[in-house]
Amino acid sequence: MDYATSLHLTATEVGLSAIALILLLVTAWTGAKAARGITIAAVAALFGALIFTVSLPNSGVPADAFGGLIRADGFAMFAKSLIYLATIACLIVAPRYFETRGGFRGEYAVLMVFNAVGMGIMVSAVDLMALYVGLELSSLSSYVLASFARKDEKSSEAGLKYFILGGLASGIILYGMSLVYGFSGTTSYDGIRAAFTADFSTGAMFGVVFVLAGLAFKIAAVPFHMWTPDVYEGAPTPVTAFFASAPKVAAVAMLVRMATGPFGGQVEAWQQIVIFAALASIVVGALGAIGQNNLKRLLAYSSINNVGFILIGLAAATAEGVSGVMVYLFIYVFMTIGSFVALLMLRDADGKALTTFDDISGLSTTSPVLAWCLLALMFSLAGIPPLFGFWGKFVVFQAAVQADMIALAAIGIAASVIGAFYYIKFIKVMFFDEPKGAAPAKAPVSHWAVLGLCVLVVSPLGYLLGPWLGSAADAAAQALFYAA
Repeated sequence: MDYATSLHLTATEVGLSAIALILLLVTAWTGAKAARGITIAAVAALFGALIFTVSLPNSGVPADAFGGLIRADGFAMFAKSLIYLATIACLIVAPRYFETRGGFRGEYAVLMVFNAVGMGIMVSAVDLMALYVGLELSSLSSYVLASFARKDEKSSEAGLKYFILGGLASGIILYGMSLVYGFSGTTSYDGIRAAFTADFSTGAMFGVVFVLAGLAFKIAAVPFHMWTPDVYEGAPTPVTAFFASAPKVAAVAMLVRMATGPFGGQVEAWQQIVIFAALASIVVGALGAIGQNNLKRLLAYSSINNVGFILIGLAAATAEGVSGVMVYLFIYVFMTIGSFVALLMLRDADGKALTTFDDISGLSTTSPVLAWCLLALMFSLAGIPPLFGFWGKFVVFQAAVQADMIALAAIGIAASVIGAFYYIKFIKVMFFDEPKGAAPAKAPVSHWAVLGLCVLVVSPLGYLLGPWLGSAADAAAQALFYAA
């Protein structure tokens, strides 16, 4: 394959990298004065990348770039589209947050674009070296974003914790990759699968376990979830919304491609690990959230809980299971971004964030529209019909049942009832408690626009997207099983 074709297949990564470098130079020359303009340019670039990604012809046959390092297929297209959408939403809601604190700089948008480039490489990589390059590009950007509010002690603490634990996870992944390479003799996904099919030794199994353990950290799955509540609470809220959406999509997609690709011939070696992580994440996420009073920490445990449901689809190890994972990810992105944007809008007249249940007491009286939006989002996260979040849980449980994993589905359904408790707590506090403060300050139009879109998607109207979403997710899943 020639370089022209390879550059065409990776045009979004190449184009976004070039634009990010240009914006970085502009930021260095102009300082904070052009921060809003740089953010608009970054949003426009990501929109362009999104349009180009969905417009790439997809014949169903994967196309490799740069000698088999990067693969352009339906799975990568689906995941990258979600990543770009989530990144755009988090950029749109960021300016007002940072401007009120006097810390809005153009570097924020540049870091987000570089992060999107790294995530795009992660979900398209079919070689361990390409995977690690994308993973580190995304991770290094994330460490800086977590501590972006330099005057906030909690933000600095969040960035340091994320950096230390993220470095540990990267080391675990790299060690696992070295074992996989040592026992397969190649870094190519297809080569690893062929080698492991012919001979899967104990050393190779240890390599698989180490790789999966490192990836479990990236998706905040139990028992590698310890960083999530502290980082989510300490990081600036727009950054927290980003961490809970785009990088989560990228990490899950990377895990799915690894499990079904190079490790796809040895399902029994990783399936039990995924089942344990799924059930543990559901239970720990639900129980951990019950005692939380801080809203961001509660949503952090909620994200751990939702990762468990996503992993149930992967545990099925079938095309239907992967399709369920992609459907769940699509719905999860809108539920999560909507929830964190609603938290962004919870501010008093002085700009101070309302961060606890006491702060939102009686919100239905002081800000009824915002309260009803939060109600829809919380019920959707709980999987209560007829909201669209119910469909996400339904498809992953259906995939588990079809794979004869009825016990896993039954335990997951039973454990999901626990999670409903803390989501309903939102409703109780907002609608049945007396107001303890003034109404939240007026939110900008950009926040209402993003929140409105997210609520619209998770509402019963979201089922209108069902046929399109199902076919797109099926095509994404079939791309992974094309050569299997």
